Amino acid sequence: MVVRVMATGVFDLLHPGHVYFLTEAKKLGDELVVVVARDKTARRLKHEPYVPEHIRREMVEALKPVDRAVLGSTTDIYETVVREKPSIIALGYDQVWNEAEVASECGRRGVPVQVVRIGKIPHDELATKRIVDRILEVAARGREETS
Repeated sequence: MVVRVMATGVFDLLHPGHVYFLTEAKKLGDELVVVVARDKTARRLKHEPYVPEHIRREMVEALKPVDRAVLGSTTDIYETVVREKPSIIALGYDQVWNEAEVASECGRRGVPVQVVRIGKIPHDELATKRIVDRILEVAARGREETS
């Protein structure tokens, strides 16, 4: 039996933390399916995405640990779980979902899963928000130097 692992996220600006998360998730099973949040979901949970959903999905699918990347549902986060039927759901260290609640709801919908939380990358200075902040700092310094 193939052990399918599902990981989810926005994956707006790919960075080392994303690669670490997906590499660790892949180690949990045989196949890694990644659910990329829709633009509407990204807006609701985090921020206006910098990169459109279809391009984020393509970029994630191109990563070595990922067997397949799909766009999530805009209305029901469990819809994709029911369709893909994972054995394991990997959550990132900063994702807001409660492991027990996710496992319970998946079971209620006929998809019993093990929910595993992946720890933080040892060096997380390049998370999306930090990357954007650094770009803005450099741009501001450049404007100050030219004025």
